[in-house]
Amino acid sequence: MLSGWQYRLRSVGGVAVITALAVIAANSSVVHALFTRLPVVGRLAADAPMGAELVFELVTTVLIVTAAFLPLYKPRPRRILDTIALTQKRVLVAMLTLAAIGYFDYTYRLPRTTLIAITPLLLVVLPAWFVWIRRRPDGDSQRAIIVGDDPDAIETLAADIDIPLLGYLCPTSVITAGTSAKQTPAIADGGLQLSGVDRIGGLSRIEDVLVEYDVDTVVLAFNHTDRAEFFGALDACYEHGVDALVHRDQADRVLTADSEVGALVSVDVEPWDIQDHMLKRGFDVVFAVAGLVLLSPVICVIAVVIKMNDGGPILYSQDRTAVFGETFEVFKFRSMKPESESVEPIDDDENGRITRVGRVLRQTHLDEIPQLWSILVGDMSVVGPRAVWTEEESLLEAQEQSWRKRWFVKPGLTGLAQVNGAKSTDPEEKLRYDLQYVKQQSFTYDLKLVVRQIWKVGLDVMSTIRR
Repeated sequence: MLSGWQYRLRSVGGVAVITALAVIAANSSVVHALFTRLPVVGRLAADAPMGAELVFELVTTVLIVTAAFLPLYKPRPRRILDTIALTQKRVLVAMLTLAAIGYFDYTYRLPRTTLIAITPLLLVVLPAWFVWIRRRPDGDSQRAIIVGDDPDAIETLAADIDIPLLGYLCPTSVITAGTSAKQTPAIADGGLQLSGVDRIGGLSRIEDVLVEYDVDTVVLAFNHTDRAEFFGALDACYEHGVDALVHRDQADRVLTADSEVGALVSVDVEPWDIQDHMLKRGFDVVFAVAGLVLLSPVICVIAVVIKMNDGGPILYSQDRTAVFGETFEVFKFRSMKPESESVEPIDDDENGRITRVGRVLRQTHLDEIPQLWSILVGDMSVVGPRAVWTEEESLLEAQEQSWRKRWFVKPGLTGLAQVNGAKSTDPEEKLRYDLQYVKQQSFTYDLKLVVRQIWKVGLDVMSTIRR
């Protein structure tokens, strides 16, 4: 990425120039001729500005759009998808501001033709511009750091790795307690050197270091991959669009490319490609909104029936594990008796914990409806590995070594394991299906699983009605 002042100069100048060109293009005779031929908006072309009005419109629009992009002028590593999403949000903020000014202040009114014409242009061109200026200049070498809690592994990697290292992150207590640390000289800022590489902070500084040093590769050197710090480092790499490498001996608990060879392998922190990711998120939003709207009468009926059944709460909430071990609160219609949770994966029906209403809700899958809200806000997806209760997660991890590979994909309302009837009481089968989905995932594969799940739900509903 460009240095601070260069990035700011190009980002501000790019936004101003692109916006000005968009306004000029929107007021060209060609564009107005096109609008004139459209029956719905043809009449809007009559308010085209001329002369001084056009100059005033141009200056005002450029100033407002440039100001709207203020949060994006600070150079920092970001995922490409996040850059695109943030840029498009700022475009919409600027367009709404311009429309509001015209509505409340009649001394200035941006012609509606201009708004209609420049909005799609800016939604496409400005994200492309910000993605382009984030690229690393030709000839600029990679910038890597080592992050971990194993001083011996850090020394070994620092000596063997080919990528230029800026430094390493490691807790001070771990280094000073290690045998290798006794032979390392202190450096001026209070850190320690390992194999000639400077310590630049503890694990808690990882996000600050990624931004400050414009890091593009993180090498992980942890004693164990089941520590929260390990997945916290992967989460930071994911959020900032930074590549992650691990030693091959630790590759059994992370997603990697099967074809890679060598001591270090790349972690697939973002297994979805950009096209499928955008399609998947768009489908999630449409599915969740449609489901909540169409099922709103059913939701009201279920709420009344649950309340009348035993007077208990309508919704049941639980903390579930999300991407890279983060947690979120998921809601379902309550199907069990209050205070009947169990950490152990057991058959609830056999233990008399399910209410009469809850049994029907489970058989028809209607208890899952509130999870549409989690899909809408982005905590879940329609398709993915089933989100597991955080208290149950540790038990399942102890049984299956590769369990945490599920953490690299957003949890789903349904998935390959659910379609094939796998349950938490059989974690080995469930994990096998989940990992198969992770390897084969694509937007078209998701659609096939959704169709299969809808067909399965329909059969379960018909079976329940016949009883």
